[in-house]
Amino acid sequence: MFTGIIQALGRIQSLTRAHAAQRVVIDSGGLALNDVRLGDSIAVSGPCLTVTALSGTSFAVDVSPETLRLTTLGALAPGTTVNLEKALALGERLGGHLVSGHVDGVGIVAKRELRGEFVFFRITAPAAMSRYIATKGSISVEGVSLTVNAIEADAFELLLIPHTLSQTTLGTLQIGSRVNLEVDLIARYLERLLTKSALEAPVLGLESLRAAGFLNH
Repeated sequence: MFTGIIQALGRIQSLTRAHAAQRVVIDSGGLALNDVRLGDSIAVSGPCLTVTALSGTSFAVDVSPETLRLTTLGALAPGTTVNLEKALALGERLGGHLVSGHVDGVGIVAKRELRGEFVFFRITAPAAMSRYIATKGSISVEGVSLTVNAIEADAFELLLIPHTLSQTTLGTLQIGSRVNLEVDLIARYLERLLTKSALEAPVLGLESLRAAGFLNH
């Protein structure tokens, strides 16, 4: 589990294809690795990945074919900058919102506009995600916890502050950029709970009313 508060910017050192999967070696930048062990999870621009090797200030992860296909990680290249966050430990402050690291879809930057020292973005999202996105709700974009300013039929809007722009990769996004999206976990589980309750609710009809004694036989 993660918070969506980026801890450091890393840089892709190398990519090695192994059948349909890919091993990625990442320079951790300012991310301390002294408490990281093999098998630990690190979010890399959104997706949760397992550390498979450690060497100095670098770590390696193996990216599955499905993750390469369903996220932007398939487009990584040596030198690419990525957002990094270590998994949340019990007792740590939850500064953003609960993020699982399981990407729901890929969005596309449709508009970027400078507004004073802030930057406005409109990002289109897959249709299946729209019902989970709410005005003033939370969403993870490239692993960054953000607040939705407004929503449209197939898009949502953000207004990013200078700190977020400088401390994450979001400041480099341009029109047409593809981004990993993860909706709020609470919204996703709430919908499932309500859907399950609706399916299990008894249907009120003549037979059920008779059985309950409300109608004469």
